Amino acid sequence: MRPHRLTWIGLSIAFFIVAFSQLYDIDLFDKLASFFKTMEKYELDEFFIAGVILLAFFAADLVLQERSRRIEHEKVKVYRAMVSSAHHVLNNFLNEMLLFKMTAEDIPEFDREVLDLYDKVMDDAKRQIKSLSSITKVSEDRIKESVMPKRESGT
Repeated sequence: MRPHRLTWIGLSIAFFIVAFSQLYDIDLFDKLASFFKTMEKYELDEFFIAGVILLAFFAADLVLQERSRRIEHEKVKVYRAMVSSAHHVLNNFLNEMLLFKMTAEDIPEFDREVLDLYDKVMDDAKRQIKSLSSITKVSEDRIKESVMPKRESGT
């Protein structure tokens, strides 16, 4: 989306209205004043003022919501970049640790329980990174939830 697109559209419409009124010698302010004078007998003029105020606050609310949406979108982009980088670093670490495991497996007297624990720790680390990568709404609670240890179904 181009910046200030609606401003340029509004400027174009305003320029067209001014040019049209000059070309056909129409005094728009007098037309507007006579319109409000006509509406006075129906007591609708107060509603127009209230409507303009409501419209102004509605527009301001839309601007704030859009700003908030953009900030949230940027937070998600930064979060995903950070998780992607952490994922890359952790994968490098896990691959290097795999070399240690392969070396330990070649040593006959190395404790097999330690190797099983190693596998469990590695699987848990992979699960946590995958869980962190799948977060769509970035919040402190969701990030903490995603890395919480999963309970075994038997406990």
